[in-house]
Amino acid sequence: MTVKRRNHGRSKKGRGHVKLIRCDNCFQACPKDKAIKRFNVRNMIEAAAKRDMAEASVYESYDVPKVYYKLQHCVGCAIHNRIVRVRSRVNRRNRAPPPRFRQEFKKPTAAPAVKASA
Repeated sequence: MTVKRRNHGRSKKGRGHVKLIRCDNCFQACPKDKAIKRFNVRNMIEAAAKRDMAEASVYESYDVPKVYYKLQHCVGCAIHNRIVRVRSRVNRRNRAPPPRFRQEFKKPTAAPAVKASA
């Protein structure tokens, strides 16, 4: 029989049975090893409230703690929400992680001092 994926869409390997989890979007039962899992990292406070807190705070700089959500989706919801994409038959064999696009924040630099000619 032809096989679409070498792991049959799961990461079960030697286990006979894996517990089911519920999709965070549609609540469909999905095996834990087949579910698409992603961590969602957010600040505890949104940007507008963060600005208000910075103005009212005694401290000059305060790092707002982050909240880490583990999202688990069934395959259908992950494709629908574009968490994963459908790939061609050739590209399915590519197991390398996709490139990460991180924003690099530049530190503010002081303006160069202008020399006055005397």
